[in-house]
Amino acid sequence: MAGKRPTIYDVATRAGVSKSLVSLVLQGSPRVGEGSRRAVEEAIADLGYRPSRAAASLAARRTRTVGVLIDDYTNLWFVDLVRGLHAALGPAGYRLAVVDVATADQAEDPVESMLAMRVDGLVLGMDPPRSLLARDGAVLPPVVVAGTRAMRDARFDAVANDDDAGARLVARHLCELGHRALGQVSAAGGAGDARRAAFADEASRLGATVVEASWRGEASDEAGFRAAAELFAAGPRITAIFAANDVLAVGVLGAARERGLAVPRELSVVGYDDTSLASARLVDLTTVDDRSFDVGNRAGALLRDRMGADGGGAPSVARDSRRDVLAPRLIVRGTTGAPG
Repeated sequence: MAGKRPTIYDVATRAGVSKSLVSLVLQGSPRVGEGSRRAVEEAIADLGYRPSRAAASLAARRTRTVGVLIDDYTNLWFVDLVRGLHAALGPAGYRLAVVDVATADQAEDPVESMLAMRVDGLVLGMDPPRSLLARDGAVLPPVVVAGTRAMRDARFDAVANDDDAGARLVARHLCELGHRALGQVSAAGGAGDARRAAFADEASRLGATVVEASWRGEASDEAGFRAAAELFAAGPRITAIFAANDVLAVGVLGAARERGLAVPRELSVVGYDDTSLASARLVDLTTVDDRSFDVGNRAGALLRDRMGADGGGAPSVARDSRRDVLAPRLIVRGTTGAPG
């Protein structure tokens, strides 16, 4: 067999059985006698045969693949989300196919690409694309939206941290420390909008004023740096800044250092997401744990349930959609303190 990949027909010939019986053995069917099973297994071992995953998927009418759509590979929040998804779906035999819609080939719609792959389910780490919303839910695979509370389409399950509650935790923390002149750097999108509005509302209720950078866009450290510089130039001295995520907060810390402000004595800084960046000793960032791993894990479990115990893929409208909201936690580290 040198130079040629063995086929299921070669296994059947070596074992002296039919191709159909080999297929039954590969599927673990209890209808195969012990002698025939042993003959097939020995032939597989002798030939070094590896079943075609594509052929098995076609035969079973499923691919054991879950599509994951995100909108920013550079956002560390997605790392823990995907880890959580894998923890829920990997042991059940599912693979993840992750696509960043911001970098995907714009000539091909990412939703269409996923559906063409015949994925058994979809996880959206972003607002659902219009091309998905325009489709009849009855012909879609099961869909779970992860991490976006603004999503209210009744056809899909959704799992998220409570962005409103998390932002209010930040406002209360800073006000309890004695800060009254606050700034915030926001990010575009459902989560960013929710965090921005809740922070401003809670800070105002507690008697603090909030100045917001007019910038809204990519959540990068450079963007955080530029937005913080805008806040520093806005007028009265701000003693604390809330950034919509940890990457933006690192940019704020960079701007504070360039301006010669001591953190936290002269400026307190808070992020959101509790990524690995925030817990790095050099950064030591106070932040909100939005439980991204748990969000991914719960989303994966919901999707697995929707697809059925055998992975067959029940329609996503089979029953009322689920809305799971996980409580966030404030993680206090070295970037916040009483104003100097």
